[in-house]
Amino acid sequence: MPLAGKRILLVISGGIAAYKSLDLIRRLRERGAEVRPVMTSGAQHFVTPLAVGALSSGHVYTDLFSREDEQDVGHIRLARDCDLIVVAPATADLMAKMANGLADDLASTVLLATDRPVLLAPAMNPKMWSHAATRRNVGTLRRDGLAFIGPNAGEMAESGEAGAGRMAEPLEIVAAVERLLDGGAKPLAGRKAVVTSGPTHEPIDPVRYIANRSSGRQGHAIAAALARLGAEVTLVSGPVAIPDPPGVTVIRVEQASEMLEAVLGALPADIAVMVAAVADWRVTTPNAEKIKKQPGEGPPPLMLSENPDILKTVGHHTKRPTVVIGFAAETQDVENNGRVKLEKKGADLIVANDVSPETGIMGGTTNSVKLITADGITAWPELSKDDVADRLAGWIAERLI
Repeated sequence: MPLAGKRILLVISGGIAAYKSLDLIRRLRERGAEVRPVMTSGAQHFVTPLAVGALSSGHVYTDLFSREDEQDVGHIRLARDCDLIVVAPATADLMAKMANGLADDLASTVLLATDRPVLLAPAMNPKMWSHAATRRNVGTLRRDGLAFIGPNAGEMAESGEAGAGRMAEPLEIVAAVERLLDGGAKPLAGRKAVVTSGPTHEPIDPVRYIANRSSGRQGHAIAAALARLGAEVTLVSGPVAIPDPPGVTVIRVEQASEMLEAVLGALPADIAVMVAAVADWRVTTPNAEKIKKQPGEGPPPLMLSENPDILKTVGHHTKRPTVVIGFAAETQDVENNGRVKLEKKGADLIVANDVSPETGIMGGTTNSVKLITADGITAWPELSKDDVADRLAGWIAERLI
């Protein structure tokens, strides 16, 4: 039971995603956690204190001015008598209060009075999530040291609405809780890391682009693994459909040129892990309008230019990190191509893998890699991408130490 003995204060605020908090309570408790719920008045319009109390097997706190709960200044006790506070769902309204230090109800007062770690699981309409005010508030909360999980992209409760704003699923939140409460050694504390992940999209016209099948799962997993070992991680991600890893600063980009700019902006760093499947080529001059088919004519020729080589740039940079790692996704002659890449790119390690269609690695959840260094080649068995990430983070920590 990974959360045995852990005390979680769960703040449920007023959004339709509050129904997921019921399953979240169950998932936390089955892993051994004690869950103490706080509900805003808005949350009680979506789920009842009776249901929340039945699942948590304890008192549900709702009122800042409760005569019973406040006899011993209960909001201060709630704020301190826990290992972690989880806010799920975290609405735009509650995050705005937190970012600006407001405390006009029990939930916001507890969050202002706490000295414990806080994990936010945002949930709101995509327009609200992308609004400049929300982005400012999220930036403030991240700088204040709060952790985030999600939001995910998908269909909204409102008919015809879709985009980023869905609350992370309960099991995703539980995994983030476990990572945040992991009391293991932090050998990378004080170290800075930059990780790239996902594909790049190089526009052909406003509709079409050149890309690849990278899901971003391996890069995101490595960023999370480095953060668990204590590193301060900047993740530069191309377009992906997976949640942001907790405890990581994420910079989202589309094109290779944007990714290079973001990576160089993250230097100096101690660690660079270039996992992203960057498009080698881009259209020299993307068409300003959608290219239309013409009767009797073939497709117009595409003039291509070479994209910047991000790994090589970092490997030979004046601010080169102590450890530079690249990935080589190959469909043939994996070891030889990996050796060539190691030498040309100025890397300390190339993680090479066979991404032929029959392997299912591109877009899948497992990976089978070979670690290529100047000293030789080490093959790892097929592992989950999370396990590959943990092993690689350990390898990096050993090298730095």
